[in-house]
Amino acid sequence: MKKTILSLIALAAVTAAGAQEIYTAQFSDSALVRKAQAWAESGQWKNGFTKAEPDKSVNLTDFYIQYNREPETWKALFSWLEKTDLLAIPAGKHLIEGTDLIVSVEDSENSALEKRKTESHKYNCDFMFVVKGTEGFRLLDHNSSTLKTKYTYDVVRYDYDPAKAKTIESTPGRFLIMFPEDWHIAKVKTSKPDQKIRVIVVKMPYKYR
Repeated sequence: MKKTILSLIALAAVTAAGAQEIYTAQFSDSALVRKAQAWAESGQWKNGFTKAEPDKSVNLTDFYIQYNREPETWKALFSWLEKTDLLAIPAGKHLIEGTDLIVSVEDSENSALEKRKTESHKYNCDFMFVVKGTEGFRLLDHNSSTLKTKYTYDVVRYDYDPAKAKTIESTPGRFLIMFPEDWHIAKVKTSKPDQKIRVIVVKMPYKYR
């Protein structure tokens, strides 16, 4: 009887774990995860950047891996962000000198969730830094979302359960990075009275090795 009860408890735990929402890449190497967290907290990645910290939604292990696979590109990004007046620079596309990085400075506005598109990317990750206003996001649960479109121009779309999507509100002082396993919706209407935003968006290359 005791073994039966223990088996039922174990089965319930496995079932609960299987039903748990997943919003980002999962790394089984606990030593790597701890190393990445310590690295992020140390600020080794900043290259003099003082304007923001990673949002709590950022997958720090993915950040650590990608930064260290192409450090000069990430250093150039943070250096440019620090040296540039992000409120005064004209909206539009800007090249970071000495790199292939294109910065999109967007004066935009959040809109209703049903009007926004889901997305994720394979060869790029979205670096997004709100410098004015509040931008609304949804992160999609992997277990309840399914592919809606074929992979085209480094974008794929999803069908998803809105009830299981995680809400994020991005404000100045925090940046987001949406890696390939961060299926997301950007510029979603928030509870704030003003939906206008200025956001810096950079397509950072995602290196698999």
